[in-house]
Amino acid sequence: MAADDLGTVLERVRACRTCAGHLPLGPRPVVRMAPSARVLIIGQAPGTRVHASGVPWDDKSGERLRDWLDLGPDAFYDETRVAIMPMGFCYPGRDPRGGDNPPRPECAPQWHGVLRALLPEVKLTLLVGGYAQKYHLGDRNRATMTETVAGWRDFLPDFLPTPHPSWRTTHWMKKNPWFEADLVPELRRRVAQALG
Repeated sequence: MAADDLGTVLERVRACRTCAGHLPLGPRPVVRMAPSARVLIIGQAPGTRVHASGVPWDDKSGERLRDWLDLGPDAFYDETRVAIMPMGFCYPGRDPRGGDNPPRPECAPQWHGVLRALLPEVKLTLLVGGYAQKYHLGDRNRATMTETVAGWRDFLPDFLPTPHPSWRTTHWMKKNPWFEADLVPELRRRVAQALG
């Protein structure tokens, strides 16, 4: 479809107020893409820093993700090549038990199918974290995020699951050294290949 079709949908996304009453900082949908994008990154939801800046992955998690992908900020934020779409487009608030709340459940059913249909050049979709994996893999998702990521070969060539790159993942990576030894090099190779 034409670029202005995606532009029209993105205007509607950025004006979305579907779950405004549940957002402690109000709506600020954070999504970046262009019809020519060849890699799609589907993450979780913006944190407070990303909500403030409006720039996806503008935090320590983003630094780690860019390292995993071996992409500098210029390449990572080139929306003509890399599309970024979280499961929940707005900051969902703080969980009293620690960390952020899960992504709002309204976003993905309302917007993901429409937006993905307007990204005809995507060669690889990265499912970053359990929320993205459960939603987009459906019945193919495994019992745990670790099992899903460990079975990454089963989801190629369309999807490549990864853990969420938050500070909490440091301990997980120590317990699962295969991630850095096997999956990260393949992740870098496939992203570079998709981007041409």
